[in-house]
Amino acid sequence: MRRGKKSCLCIFATILFLLSRGSSQNSSAQAPVLPTKETYLKLAEEVEASLRRDVLDVWFPRNVDNQNGGFYSGFDRKWQPTPSEGKFSVFQGRMTWISSQATIQRPELSDKFLPIARHGLDFLNNVLWDRQYGGFFWGVDDNGEIAPSFGDRKQLYGESFAMYGAAAAYQATRDPKALHLAQKAFRWIDEHAHDSKNGGYFEWLTRDGKPLDATGEILPSSSGFPIGYKTMNTHIHLLESFSQLYEVWKDATVHKRLQELLTVVRDKVCVQPGVMNLYFTNDWRPVPDHDSYGHDVETAYLMLEAEDVLGTPHDPKTETMARMLVDHALTYGWDKEMGGFYDEGTTFGQAENKRKEWWVEFEGLNALLLMHEKYGRETTRYFEAFLKQWQFIKEHQIDSEFHGVFGEISPDGSVQNSTKGHNWKAAYHDGRALLNVSGRLRKLAAEAN
Repeated sequence: MRRGKKSCLCIFATILFLLSRGSSQNSSAQAPVLPTKETYLKLAEEVEASLRRDVLDVWFPRNVDNQNGGFYSGFDRKWQPTPSEGKFSVFQGRMTWISSQATIQRPELSDKFLPIARHGLDFLNNVLWDRQYGGFFWGVDDNGEIAPSFGDRKQLYGESFAMYGAAAAYQATRDPKALHLAQKAFRWIDEHAHDSKNGGYFEWLTRDGKPLDATGEILPSSSGFPIGYKTMNTHIHLLESFSQLYEVWKDATVHKRLQELLTVVRDKVCVQPGVMNLYFTNDWRPVPDHDSYGHDVETAYLMLEAEDVLGTPHDPKTETMARMLVDHALTYGWDKEMGGFYDEGTTFGQAENKRKEWWVEFEGLNALLLMHEKYGRETTRYFEAFLKQWQFIKEHQIDSEFHGVFGEISPDGSVQNSTKGHNWKAAYHDGRALLNVSGRLRKLAAEAN
């Protein structure tokens, strides 16, 4: 039986009271009072219920396109289809990835999600892969043809996510075709886009794989990826996709590039006091811009995940930077009254864009619990923020009437954008976060005294 909002608020307030009481009663020489096993399990049940109700059940199989292949992206608040935007490499890769992860991490759901993962793989392999020049198309129309809205250029952000989906599909299906596709994608990326002089990758290429020089032009469909420059956004997701690939293919070059990307992200993209530059020249000189709080907290997780996949102990440099990223976002980019992370601001100033986007909120939830797992014996700060963040998501980001997740919330907590799906809004950020948080809460419960 579902609890009412008043009951949930009471539980939330009680947990916060106990944590604050434990924090105030303990001297600096004493460890904070940790949540109980029951608290972790109760939260895990809530998170798991939301994963099923607001991500997996509303998206699948509704978005499976049995006519044109792949996944349909556009849905309004009531989950009615909106006009097609075509088939975008990023969306197709992400939906293949989450359906594969549902198969892997929830075996009881494999009868439903294994065919969907195979369906996504078939589209990546048969339609999005460029059989003439290699690499994945940035996007195609519903008929699988190059569309003017996408163009025929190749973009490493799209290459990364399509490879990410293929690697996860292999993990789920064990279909050799999936591994072969992921391997081909990596080799194409590395041959055509790797910057052997400066490290990292060139991001915009011609269809046949020649890097494009800086022109100052920004492609309308690029969502802010300037031609001829390197970006934080592409490189953190290359780190993510290479981590997924290395899980299933212990190749020496993949290992080397994954380590390189980790170093690039940690030591060039991230800087004190816990922020990331967004844009760079090819020799990694930063181009001034705002700090994106959501990418900060997401990258804290992605760097630590990469080291887990590499099988190495967490480097103190990585741990320090990951914690700095989360701490800075909490200090400057978090709504201390309502909960929720803002969109962006300057390094030492207050947030300037205070809208709250769905992906930022779920990445924040994931990062806060990760920080609690690592540092909860030192401080209750992260768990208190985690509780408040989860309460914000439940009250404002999740649609209690039609289910799913609203795209944007205004600073006052009202819905600014009720769209449930589009080419940049898949089931990936929220799905991954809820999978991770549910698992981590159960792990913490098992470890609790």
